[in-house]
Amino acid sequence: MRDAGLRVLAVDDVPAALDDLCGMLREAPEVADVTGAGDPLSALKLIQNGDFDAVFLDIAMPGLDGLELGSLLNKLASPPVLVFVTAYDQHAVAAFGLGAVDYLLKPVRPERLADALARITRIAPSEQPAGQPARPAAPPDAMAALPVESAGRTRYVRRSDVRFVEAHGDYVRLHAGSGVHLVRMPISRLEEYWESAGFVRTHRGFLVALGAVRELRSDSAGGLLAHTDLGDVPVSRRHARELREQLLRAAQRGEFEQQA
Repeated sequence: MRDAGLRVLAVDDVPAALDDLCGMLREAPEVADVTGAGDPLSALKLIQNGDFDAVFLDIAMPGLDGLELGSLLNKLASPPVLVFVTAYDQHAVAAFGLGAVDYLLKPVRPERLADALARITRIAPSEQPAGQPARPAAPPDAMAALPVESAGRTRYVRRSDVRFVEAHGDYVRLHAGSGVHLVRMPISRLEEYWESAGFVRTHRGFLVALGAVRELRSDSAGGLLAHTDLGDVPVSRRHARELREQLLRAAQRGEFEQQA
């Protein structure tokens, strides 16, 4: 965080909601300056002419919605940290897919706003002395938890709890310690997000967490299986050698989890 505090832009096309959010942000000790924008185009102009650490975006806005605006902001040379603020929970997957650090549901509770600001301060670059280049901000950890919607409720499945992922059409099944969860997302997209966290493709329809693999074993037909405590994951010939090498490197680095 900069010594003077965070500079924040709030965007919402509903004046009362924008006023409420700006008021809450101004009361936060981490925030030094708050600017409000009543529509996405005004927000774009402000961002082009200013320097913001974070942008709090509503999603349902006329013309250019918050997800589209967030996608544009991500293309900037130094994009601000994104937090989405909305009355609808069905956009959470798309929001986290854009690298948002949080997804707040209206009405925003003070403790949830505090959580979001704490995450922003861990990512926003610190103020550097004159003449020294600023350190690059750490990229947000996209999809560290996936929202799973069921019966009108949204729960979050932690990536660290997932042993393997199975493709199911336009969905994926997350095989986790808490159960099997269905999420609307192609497996290729999830692979992009989770590859850096140790998830590797073993088969056209499967990803496995390297740290969850207990052993490699042969099936009755001579094929290869990666055994986890939640079941066996098929390994195609195409991916077998790479998986063995990655498991060896992970073991050498001591990265295997002690799963219950």
